[in-house]
Amino acid sequence: MRRAAALAFLPLIAAAAIAGCGSSSSSSSAAAGADTNKSVTATGSFGKEPKVTIPAEKGTGPLYTKTVIQGTGATLTTSESLVGNFALYDWSGKTHKLIGSSYSDGVPTLFAGQLLPGLEKALIGQKMGSRVLAVMPPKDAYGSSGNSQFGIGPSDTVVFVIDMIKEVSNAANATGKQVSDGGGALPTVTAGSPAKGPAITIPKTAAPKTLQVKTLIKGTGPAVKKGQLLIAQYTGENYRTKSIFDSSYSRSVPAGFVIGAGQVIPGWDKGLVGQTVGSRVLLVIPPADGYGSNGNSQAGIKPTDTLVFVVDIIGVD
Repeated sequence: MRRAAALAFLPLIAAAAIAGCGSSSSSSSAAAGADTNKSVTATGSFGKEPKVTIPAEKGTGPLYTKTVIQGTGATLTTSESLVGNFALYDWSGKTHKLIGSSYSDGVPTLFAGQLLPGLEKALIGQKMGSRVLAVMPPKDAYGSSGNSQFGIGPSDTVVFVIDMIKEVSNAANATGKQVSDGGGALPTVTAGSPAKGPAITIPKTAAPKTLQVKTLIKGTGPAVKKGQLLIAQYTGENYRTKSIFDSSYSRSVPAGFVIGAGQVIPGWDKGLVGQTVGSRVLLVIPPADGYGSNGNSQAGIKPTDTLVFVVDIIGVD
């Protein structure tokens, strides 16, 4: 669904899987020798860019997490994703640099799916409204390979500061009133199953030549505005092959992206702005508003393929 493999600075790819909830506000047992990770501090108000102090020496010691500000909201569980603001630093040797910050971008991030091991330990069990500091050695961050996209080396320590705004159920879907099931010249959409999402039946007629947008369930939430973080569940099917090529439902994890900013294919940017939260929307997307003349060979999409998406709009921030 996304043009790129992952949104810039979105920390979803874990170096290794991590089981259990871990500790939400304490470090693991200290190793022998210096532990400079505990010297990292973060100050400032919730929701504002934090002032992060990192010592001018190499990061050493085990994973260190600290609840800098204690929230009073709901507790984040393993069956939920997190909307939050973050600042990410790469700490290499005696120097450090800011890799990315949603505070400066003005749009929060969705933390979903398989988090980095250190973030899994730092965030699960914390309450909304909390600010969490996580100082992560390689094994709790990007592992021995580092992350060349972000300029993070294999021996670098990673520092996150995260403000936890709200939780999102991984099972969330459309909540409004059914107004259509599509049909006619458009695909027909039925409820399907929670694990697989809505079922799409594509007609035998030729695919539409232009973008088609049809509201199936009308939500009562706010309208989606360009530049917001949009949180959605979706199923994507190829009009030609009548087969599903992508589905957030099958992963049991919602997707999050900035709408209208080119982070998704044009058909999404055009078709979802103005829709309301809680809605289910049918998008029939011709190649020009999909993956264009290159197609997407990884997903089996040819340059001439029309795509069909059913998108449940879960929330905006």
